[in-house]
Amino acid sequence: MLSNPNDSLSPSNPLFSRRFMRWILLLIVLLLAILLAPTVKGLYKLKSRNEAVHLKAGKDVKMEKAAFAAGCFWGVEATFRKVKGVADAAVGYMGGTMKNPTYRDVCTDRTGHAETVFVEYDPAQVSYEELLKVFWANHDPTTLNRQGPDIGTQYRSVIFYYNDKQKQEAIASKERLQNSHRYARKIVTEIVPAQTFYRAEEYHQRYYEKHGGHCSI
Repeated sequence: MLSNPNDSLSPSNPLFSRRFMRWILLLIVLLLAILLAPTVKGLYKLKSRNEAVHLKAGKDVKMEKAAFAAGCFWGVEATFRKVKGVADAAVGYMGGTMKNPTYRDVCTDRTGHAETVFVEYDPAQVSYEELLKVFWANHDPTTLNRQGPDIGTQYRSVIFYYNDKQKQEAIASKERLQNSHRYARKIVTEIVPAQTFYRAEEYHQRYYEKHGGHCSI
């Protein structure tokens, strides 16, 4: 018996059913693509716009730098990191004669370096004067080459300035503190031009975050 060619178009034919379902699924996919295209395009534009704004904001922020020596640099670094507007802080050595000194070298008290904290900050959020207040409040500036039990020139009190504005603000701040009679003794903090900052060994960076503890004055 010959088959009727129209039988393949019969709804009861399994082949017809599969083809029909494929066409339905394809139609649904096409409709979804048409409907979602504006949304996807809008999200892409929003992402691009947000990225552009972020990049622009990053370019507009001009960080400034400061450097302070106030005894054991572990505690000084931890203190400055808590200040709003401070983008980064690192411990190291400054003010000596040896190039690329190690912690062991500095501890001999022969290199002339002071344990120093290098600070990068956003002047729109925190001023240099405010950083000076943090510096004064967190060590004893009247003890020569010493902070608490730590003795040696590497523990001396120093403000390393990077420009004339910092120099003038540091001098004025020191004079105000001395005239306030907060200390009975003379403030011995040095105010000198910044030199090369030698970053300390990695195990010294963020020391308190890694190990806890505090420096005693």
